[in-house]
Amino acid sequence: MTGLVVVLSGVAIGAIGWALLRTSGAGWPIGRLLSAAPQRSLEEAIAMAARGELAYIRLHGRIHSDEEFPSDDDKPLVYRRRRLQRRVTRSLGLTDWQTFDEERLAVAFSLSERGERVVIDVEGLGDGLVVVPRLSSGVAADLSPESLREPFPEMAAHVPVRLRIEQIAATDHGTASGVPRRTASGETVLGPGLGRPLILTTLAIDEAMRILGSDHRTRLLAAAGLLAVAPALVVVGLLVAFLGP
Repeated sequence: MTGLVVVLSGVAIGAIGWALLRTSGAGWPIGRLLSAAPQRSLEEAIAMAARGELAYIRLHGRIHSDEEFPSDDDKPLVYRRRRLQRRVTRSLGLTDWQTFDEERLAVAFSLSERGERVVIDVEGLGDGLVVVPRLSSGVAADLSPESLREPFPEMAAHVPVRLRIEQIAATDHGTASGVPRRTASGETVLGPGLGRPLILTTLAIDEAMRILGSDHRTRLLAAAGLLAVAPALVVVGLLVAFLGP
């Protein structure tokens, strides 16, 4: 009976760890995909697209565009996303940030290296954008309807809110994961595919992983600990059950 109790405890702990992981947002699956995708050169991606070979791969190159626009500090940008988010309570009493107002400004850009170029599908870039964000925090009472593009949502004056701005500059180098495809015009475009999102980061992969987990760091650490302990308990329980008196 003791062995069975240990096994069931391991299963229960694993289920709790998995539930915590599932409530940690899109960060952990995006990080897993970014690190696991096989690295290919831009030349290889172009050749794959020309053959019609569909594969989810990781590319690296310099951000390039002929249509840059200036940031507030005159930095040449190719992409800017501004989001207003409010703190909400979800299941199990866990909190998260929910976007209620969003603005995007983007131009066509690509990854370039040694004369080769792969265009990034800007329209397919969503939660897969991983950069160091600019954050400003406050409460709902600090907002004015004029600062929002969408109708002002109903929320208490004391609800925590934050402004999150993410940018890609033409001076950056980028790492992107996606599926390369050849367009009718002969360009190679990297976008989402095979059930996986387009991911783009201007950071080293280790740093990108830290950014992805920053909003739910405690939850992710707890989930990792529980998922590490669970199989050990199951093994111990099975050994006790089979080898015990």
